[in-house]
Amino acid sequence: MATAHELQERLSPKTLARNTWQGAKEKGADLAENTVDAVRARPFAATGVVAAVTMFLAREPLMDLAGKLVGEKRKGRKTARAKQDDTRTRQ
Repeated sequence: MATAHELQERLSPKTLARNTWQGAKEKGADLAENTVDAVRARPFAATGVVAAVTMFLAREPLMDLAGKLVGEKRKGRKTARAKQDDTRTRQ
């Protein structure tokens, strides 16, 4: 009878959830520790990876910004050419 009681206790949702949560916490701690060790071993590579991921995630705003900068330069060039042409026609 004691074995059936132990089995019932082991398979109870509360015990299963507690064991799962404990396992996840341990795996997360191990993963964090391994990540810190890897970054300490290769800081430049880790920085490059973080920069690449950040640029990938922010690609739309970065493309919009680049488009605005190029558009402003083109507008500035057109304005400068128009002024030059206007100056030449006046002379």
